[in-house]
Amino acid sequence: MIWLYGLSFFVILIDQITKWLVTMFMEVGERIAIVDSFLYLTSHRNQGAAWGILQGQMTFFYIITVIIVAFLVYYMQTQAKESKWSGIALSLLLAGAIGNFIDRLFRKEVVDFVDVYIGNYNYPIFNVADASLSIGVVLFLIATFIEEKKQKEAKTS
Repeated sequence: MIWLYGLSFFVILIDQITKWLVTMFMEVGERIAIVDSFLYLTSHRNQGAAWGILQGQMTFFYIITVIIVAFLVYYMQTQAKESKWSGIALSLLLAGAIGNFIDRLFRKEVVDFVDVYIGNYNYPIFNVADASLSIGVVLFLIATFIEEKKQKEAKTS
């Protein structure tokens, strides 16, 4: 069980190190091509949530993040014991929430830098915490689906 918190800590550490590197070595708006026409490092700041919604609503983000973190820790303590994959998903969700919370608390904005183009579509710029949240949600949905399927099969057996 403790290893799940270790995973969260590791992801938070990677998130904060990458954000620090971007703030130290790139100007806001600066862009570095990693894979031309697909992947760039672009120094960007966001005072809102995903896709720039709720700009400047820091008090809201402080309150909601504390509630979400408390819920995730509780859920990890009660549900992660039953499913390794749900535990990993919750750990990633926790890391993502805390990673962006640290930015909002100390920088008053979130540092984003991963800039992806898919064809002509420029996906909103994101960071490691955002990726952790997204992967955590998908993994949690898959784990939940698999667990429900196992429970249904166990009832019919």
